[in-house]
Amino acid sequence: MKIHLSDEALAWFKDEMLVDEGEYVRFYVRYGGSSPLHDSFSLGVSKEEPIEAVETLKKADRTFFIEERDLWFFDGHDLFVEFDSKRQEPAYEYKKA
Repeated sequence: MKIHLSDEALAWFKDEMLVDEGEYVRFYVRYGGSSPLHDSFSLGVSKEEPIEAVETLKKADRTFFIEERDLWFFDGHDLFVEFDSKRQEPAYEYKKA
């Protein structure tokens, strides 16, 4: 599984979540909501340092990652983080690896 992040999504993380150079963004599983992969679970995002990162993407000196304990959620899919200009927020898509 891999993380893909568009330049527009990166700009959102810089401007809206105030992710500075050298900081980390974790994509994690949260109970509630829904996703194309699992009912009752959705993707959460937080600024925090990794403990057991199994997938990382470094872009513009910022690191985006997924922990070992959240890998099951992706079920063999890559995570694509784009920017939805209509909603002015990131859009998440899962594509079979």
